[in-house]
Amino acid sequence: MLNRKVIIAIADGLGDRPHPLLGGKTPLEYARTPNLDRLASEGITGMMDPIAPGIPVGTDMGHLILFGYQPHDYPGRGPIEALGIGMEVEPGDIVFRCNFATVDTNGIVVDRRAGRMREKTDEIAQAINGMELEDGVVAYFKPATEHRAVLLLRGAGLSDKISDSDPKAPNDGKPYHHVQPFDSSEEAERTASLVNLFLKKAHTLLSSHPVNTERVAEGQLPANFILTRGAGKMVNLEPIAQKLKMNVSCIAGESTVLGVAQLAGYKTFTDRSMTGNIDTNIELKAKLAIEQIADNDLVYVHMKAPDVKGHDNEPIEKAKSIERFDHMVGLIRQELPENVYFALAADHSTPCEVGEHTGEPVPVVIAGPSIRRDRVLQYNEMDCAEGGLGHLSGVDFVRTLHDLLGYVKKQGN
Repeated sequence: MLNRKVIIAIADGLGDRPHPLLGGKTPLEYARTPNLDRLASEGITGMMDPIAPGIPVGTDMGHLILFGYQPHDYPGRGPIEALGIGMEVEPGDIVFRCNFATVDTNGIVVDRRAGRMREKTDEIAQAINGMELEDGVVAYFKPATEHRAVLLLRGAGLSDKISDSDPKAPNDGKPYHHVQPFDSSEEAERTASLVNLFLKKAHTLLSSHPVNTERVAEGQLPANFILTRGAGKMVNLEPIAQKLKMNVSCIAGESTVLGVAQLAGYKTFTDRSMTGNIDTNIELKAKLAIEQIADNDLVYVHMKAPDVKGHDNEPIEKAKSIERFDHMVGLIRQELPENVYFALAADHSTPCEVGEHTGEPVPVVIAGPSIRRDRVLQYNEMDCAEGGLGHLSGVDFVRTLHDLLGYVKKQGN
């Protein structure tokens, strides 16, 4: 069998729509991307729907698919986030993805991200970690990437069938949602009540926290509230790496991505300098990608910034973040071994004008030894639609990569 390997670089939320501030181009078309375009010209391109046309997916679901799972394997965002930041999750635990947020005295959400707070979140989290609620239920709380965090409820008789307290984008200026049960079970009603109790007690503690007092004095928004969403219970999934008998690594600075990677049985690498924004350490990511491909069959390297700028409706900044992604790809290409395929993908589209994930496809490319090159010369949403891979699902795209590595079984005789 040929000794071939794959590095796949993922630009989170890359896909977009033509924008008037960019002269009617998408941020990817507008950005200067010599390295991405060179890969497109040397490889085979196409457009990928993570699940199917018109179906938006979250970062968790998008990466679950890119890492080799089927959509129906989805365990919920909360457990994925917990794994990504190293929390111990036990059977029966209910886990939530959270934001540090700012609310006013009437419970109106002033900012869902507390000004995209990045400093001293660990100090604030410590004030509410280990909070005892009722009937022996304990709330464990830990900060994640930047303004994000994870809440874990541990105790008997809990359910994940409850609603979010997060009003979600673009709903700053509206009240947070009172958590409700999704069914009439005693467990769901009890869990919803406990989450509402946690939110109330956390707000009281955080409103007077010294870090928030300091932030207000400096003219910054206080992180005085916790918004919850994505309740889930951990499921027992067979790790993809174990199932396929592959050695796989993932390099990322975003807890969701790291959590899915750990779920899949991948080795994970991160660093404090790998932020969830445009200032992430691309040099370290590129260095680790080359180091890891020496002993692995497949290496994923991830960048979050394009998604962040899409959510913030900043098309020019999104183009700049894509140029940073291009630079990272260029650093990897300089040291790429001859037997390694280099693939580009995204987990979903985050159009600036929407500020949220949409169901539009994302461009993909695979370049490397003996690849069937098409005639596409640029990597963007318009040109890749003419590519030789055509229009395929995320499962199809990943299977194609696995087949190039020789891990897909022949059907029939």
